[in-house]
Amino acid sequence: MGATVLDPPFDIEAVPDRPAVFLIHVRAGRPYLARTALLRRRLRRLLGERAGVSRLLNLSEVAEQVEYHLTYSRLASSLIYYELARRHFPEDYTEIIKLRSAPFVKVLLTNEFPRTTVTTRLSASQAYQYGPFRSRASAERFEQEVLDLFQVRRCQEDLIPSPDHPGCIYGEMMKCLRPCQEVVGADEYRTESNRLIHFLETEGQSLLEPVASARARLSEELQFEEASRQHALYQRIGEVLKQRDELAAGVDRVCGVAVTPSPESGYVELLFMVRGVWLPALEFRVAATGKEMIPIDRRLREAVEGLKPPRVTAKERGEHLSLLARWFYSSWRDAEWISFPSMEDLPYRRVVRAISKTASGAQTTLFEA
Repeated sequence: MGATVLDPPFDIEAVPDRPAVFLIHVRAGRPYLARTALLRRRLRRLLGERAGVSRLLNLSEVAEQVEYHLTYSRLASSLIYYELARRHFPEDYTEIIKLRSAPFVKVLLTNEFPRTTVTTRLSASQAYQYGPFRSRASAERFEQEVLDLFQVRRCQEDLIPSPDHPGCIYGEMMKCLRPCQEVVGADEYRTESNRLIHFLETEGQSLLEPVASARARLSEELQFEEASRQHALYQRIGEVLKQRDELAAGVDRVCGVAVTPSPESGYVELLFMVRGVWLPALEFRVAATGKEMIPIDRRLREAVEGLKPPRVTAKERGEHLSLLARWFYSSWRDAEWISFPSMEDLPYRRVVRAISKTASGAQTTLFEA
């Protein structure tokens, strides 16, 4: 549902008393941006006549226009609030919306000897970026657990390999290929770092499948001691994978849809994220109309056909993913989130069920900004 604009004299009593994001444009200076659970009541206070001396903010004497967006979900409200803040406050919008950057595990591929790091900034440079995580502590814990499965270095220095390099404890423990001491060359080391990336891309299957095959073969050959070792390794890999937070994936594979109630009667809102980028809200009519009763599954396929993410900067992608993480990992998540690796793999049946469930139980959710 688009924006509704009010011009003076403001007919506040005609405004619905529902959750909304709104802007009050003033004669001079920056507009007033806010969210509210009860729009009419909030506008009465901000634009109503002054009652004597009051410390409450009142804009009745300077307001030139009111713009509001009705919304029935916290996620939709958050996205609209973000877009309006970016548009009207380009210099400090992240502070205004209090957006905390989500953490990611990054494999730095520009380095001759790639290493991992935990960061809150996505980069446009060559790197494999995995997340978003719930917290920095969660990302660091997963990073360390994953590195235990591979012989990738943990040091942060820019290596100058030399046989005289002192090395570190991880090399002594055989948890690093020791490129610093020229035990392996750059090509052999990069093969190991690529194995790490492939492990993350395949959600661990690149290690689980060969270990499971080896375990089965050794059992058939009655080599039970070796089979037991492979079983222990299989369980260890599984424990590492459990350390992932629910949204964590390669940022180009963070795709999903939130199905939320819509301010428009008879509709639901489909909030798609594709490749780590939010798409504009899609208003989807629940009931078919017209002579031909087209099934909801078919109408959904037609509605999402051709959906593609807009071109964004690495900074904007990081902000989009941070908005998703803030909502998804919160205690106030108010809609079903359905993840999938790409639009070609969209689980239509699950989305249809979510649409039907949301439409049948849609209620106005009141919340405070």
